[in-house]
Amino acid sequence: MARIIIVAMLLAAAILGGVLYYQQVYAYYDDVPAGPEAVRLTSVSTGEAEPIAVQNFRGIDAISSPLRYRACFETTLSQAMLTETYQIVDNAEPRVAPRWFDCFDAAQIGADLGTEAVAFMGVENIAYGIDRIVAIYPDGYKQGK
Repeated sequence: MARIIIVAMLLAAAILGGVLYYQQVYAYYDDVPAGPEAVRLTSVSTGEAEPIAVQNFRGIDAISSPLRYRACFETTLSQAMLTETYQIVDNAEPRVAPRWFDCFDAAQIGADLGTEAVAFMGVENIAYGIDRIVAIYPDGYKQGK
């Protein structure tokens, strides 16, 4: 009888563990529609977030947390023009994305910040204490976190 109880407990733990993993990695995520306001950067002069022109936008977000937003896109705006127009963020640290969202590599972005990529303030306090940061590469391939 004890073996049956132990096996049932292990089976229940495995099933619940699988459900928890699915919810953390796959559930709740929705595609973010590309549009004129898909990517915004905070202007140095006004302090307001302004949309920038992007193409090939791919983004995900989840209602469960404001930290789950991730996006990848391209822009024709030069990194030099952006650094003169929009607020730069020092010491930005990207958060990892789900493995299935393969265009976003947080480790690579983190390594590139400070060398070739520049972090800009996207939207400050998108939720209390949470800022949306956008990493811009010189070749036009950009990633947001």
